[in-house]
Amino acid sequence: MEPVKHPPFIPILFSGLFLALAGWAGLVLILLTTDPELGPRWLFYFCLTLAAGGMALPVVAYLNRRFPTTPYANEGVLLRQTVWVGIYVSLIAWLQTGRILNPAMAVFLAVSLALIEALLRLNERSRFDPGKESERE
Repeated sequence: MEPVKHPPFIPILFSGLFLALAGWAGLVLILLTTDPELGPRWLFYFCLTLAAGGMALPVVAYLNRRFPTTPYANEGVLLRQTVWVGIYVSLIAWLQTGRILNPAMAVFLAVSLALIEALLRLNERSRFDPGKESERE
């Protein structure tokens, strides 16, 4: 059995650091220099998604490395899972702004996004052909 080929961790770490710094810098800039109007509000959610996704990228990469799957999680899967985390954090912030967020809704949203990701991974596994993987090498 061949070892699983994971994406290298150092570029993932630097990408996550870049995304997080860009997101946090944007959040600080928005909070200190703008009024809460429509444009800056949507820019706030965008920067929050960048910041949360950038912070989650190394964690997601580590978890996929620690608990490998077949087929392994490539860069696209890591990016998709990171975007799910960013969307979740922004959605929680948006719902909290309207004061309609409660713990049950937060758990329901997390389970829903995890279920969507699990179904996407199941779809990838159903299309996985080990013969094609060995022919490409």
